[in-house]
Amino acid sequence: MLFLVKMQVDWPRDMAPDDAEALQKAERIYSADLQRKGVWKHLWRTTGIFGNVSVFDVQSHEELHEALTNLPFYPFLTVEITPLSRHPGWVMGD
Repeated sequence: MLFLVKMQVDWPRDMAPDDAEALQKAERIYSADLQRKGVWKHLWRTTGIFGNVSVFDVQSHEELHEALTNLPFYPFLTVEITPLSRHPGWVMGD
């Protein structure tokens, strides 16, 4: 199952720089693991904001929920999820 996931990060303005750095490191490690496993298929920066547009490939809604809620950034995210399906007009290979 493919999902388009839009994420925007909204950190507290008073977050200590050391806390922010530790959180970013943990996020990189966890997201890289999801990418290696083929769960996080695409990751695109959203120009002008602290966020991204991503494509996740999971077996269930529960797997997507688990992947997202385990993100270290999750407490600071606004997330929009759109289920995707193959367009009948797609003529190129996978």
